Amino acid sequence: MSRTERSPVQPSRWQLQTTLKSSIAFTGTGLHTGRAVRMVVHPASAEYGIWFRRTDLDGPDALIPARWDVVTPSRLCTRLANDRAEVSTVEHIMAALAGCGIQNALIEIDGPEVPIMDGSAAPFVAGFLSRGLRELAAPVRALRILEPIEVREGDAIASLTPADMLEIDFHIDFDDAAIGRQDKRLNMANGTFVRELCDSRTFCRNADVQAMRANGLALGGTMENAVVVEGDKVLSPGGLRHSDEAVRHKMLDALGDLALAGAPILGRYHGHRAGHALTNRLLRAMFARPGSFRLETCSDGQAARLPGIGVHHGDLMAVA
Repeated sequence: MSRTERSPVQPSRWQLQTTLKSSIAFTGTGLHTGRAVRMVVHPASAEYGIWFRRTDLDGPDALIPARWDVVTPSRLCTRLANDRAEVSTVEHIMAALAGCGIQNALIEIDGPEVPIMDGSAAPFVAGFLSRGLRELAAPVRALRILEPIEVREGDAIASLTPADMLEIDFHIDFDDAAIGRQDKRLNMANGTFVRELCDSRTFCRNADVQAMRANGLALGGTMENAVVVEGDKVLSPGGLRHSDEAVRHKMLDALGDLALAGAPILGRYHGHRAGHALTNRLLRAMFARPGSFRLETCSDGQAARLPGIGVHHGDLMAVA
């Protein structure tokens, strides 16, 4: 049974926006900064969208929208920033919000980086579904892709093409045999993210760990919050959660980065060795071509094709 409450006074013709029923707190460590952080996700009103607020800073600049055009260059994660404040490694919490069908929330955080938790989005998903969702008096709107958009950097490619639902198609190719070549394609409707992707953890090569730390990155990384590989070996305790966990995590990241469009996307995303920066370039290319997409209000039938619609706690894997 769905945990989303339908208000009896709202029309059922349109799929309604949602928020959490009540606030939920997460505590942990920033993957790259190594700093302890507390983050609280609060309910928000219709049309509010997703915003971050730095509680350790004063003034209006402490608020940062979760939006594609405030993404700033950052290695190995997605960072949002204005002239004074920043929040980095937002991709997992954004994927969890999108994958649970939550369009409105205020995220208060007392530092510059979202906690890494176990390296996946599952702890966030479990928290959201434990609170449940509340519908709001405004319809969901989606961005329908009307014509192909593609960006490239070297041999990396990210593209969006027309489709009736969000599909994610990803290809990776690593020298380490523990990862190797992996391909996966999923229709993201009807809880697929929660069931198939949300527990897949960030990963790295053991040879890269020391290099990242020498450059001030991955200071909060451990064998428990990342999958670390070396050649054909998985060094993290317990091994892999899925044989193709690496490509699943790249798909998780892609959903989180696409969520910065500000509305669900109806289209097929293809990533070939793509990362956070290239997916953001793809959104910038899309919004620079207004004829490539259309913003449309979703009926109940259309919304059934969106990530998160109808998700319930039973969809979550035991690992969460």
